[in-house]
Amino acid sequence: MTVPPRRASLQTSFRVISARGRSRPVLAIVLALAVIVPLALIGSIILMTPLPSFLLGGRSAEDCAQAGTIATGASETARTDIPAEYLELYTKVGKQTGVQWNVLAAIGKRETDHGRSKLPGVSSGTNYAGAAGPMQFLISTWGGQAKIKVASGINGYASDGDGDGYGDVYNPADAILGAAKMLKRNGAPDDLRRAIFVYNRATWYVDQVLEIAERYAVTGDIGLPPEADPACDTNYVAAASDEVVQKILEYALDQRGKPYRWGGTGPDAFDCSGIIYMAYRNAGLSIPRTTFEQWPFGVRVQQGSERPGDLVFFNAGPGTSVDRPGHVGLVVAPGKMVEARCTRCGPIKVTTYGDRPNIVGFTRPLENDQVQAQLRHDLT
Repeated sequence: MTVPPRRASLQTSFRVISARGRSRPVLAIVLALAVIVPLALIGSIILMTPLPSFLLGGRSAEDCAQAGTIATGASETARTDIPAEYLELYTKVGKQTGVQWNVLAAIGKRETDHGRSKLPGVSSGTNYAGAAGPMQFLISTWGGQAKIKVASGINGYASDGDGDGYGDVYNPADAILGAAKMLKRNGAPDDLRRAIFVYNRATWYVDQVLEIAERYAVTGDIGLPPEADPACDTNYVAAASDEVVQKILEYALDQRGKPYRWGGTGPDAFDCSGIIYMAYRNAGLSIPRTTFEQWPFGVRVQQGSERPGDLVFFNAGPGTSVDRPGHVGLVVAPGKMVEARCTRCGPIKVTTYGDRPNIVGFTRPLENDQVQAQLRHDLT
């Protein structure tokens, strides 16, 4: 995506705060909590009332269910700054796709001030880089022309958000839906930094979009899926009927929140195959260490037949191909996997894989002859 020059409206609506500027409020909050939290604990003991889940180091099922991928409300800043038509569209598309509405809104703000910019390419034509519409798609990325009939097999992000059968890059309903699809294809709602970076390849752009998104949410938070929160109990382990699979999932899920590190096998950081290797070791099983070795090791499984404990492989990373996948995740539930993705992709977490590109296939290491022999030995 292309970035229009900064406009006065953007500067007056959103003040960029430096890290140094944030330090004093953050320090004050930390010091305040140091006093408040112990008092809250004492008060709770005296009153014999349950403590809030965040003080207990976890989140209740109700809290996690309410978190979701969609911010529950727009802040006063959002309601004041976003035109009503656009706010309705951002919210609708967010619910439809699972991409945070406030992230979509932040991109719309940063790109064209929600379609209000008078710069070339917003309401007609293209800008100097060939981008068009309120969400600033390259025409080639959209589908080859500004308005195109949406049909199966279309090569691009052209989307029909208003039900007229056409994807019009200048129509906000179509453009916002197309932006959501692009973000989701590249990691949203879990891996927002990567998804936004692919949208416009600049780290400063990612930072600005996320800051605007925080200001637009009534909670002041970006919003994450509950399964991406290591404090949320999503019952993946309990749902696995096999005790061996439970041990594998238990280890992998316990690593949520830890960073990615190439070649890492813990305990502080892991790479994609390292966390799987160690999860199987936790169940007393030995499998190959690297993705390249893990791919031919397990028995192939058809997509749709995978189950917890299986591996899902992707044609991603340097030196990889459809016959040599370079990325792997551990299936924890239908459509869900634990993955350590990359240094810039955020911490280890549960993500979705059903709509991810470049899936090479699925394997079941538990049905490998060597693993079967290990399981039989454990039973004797």
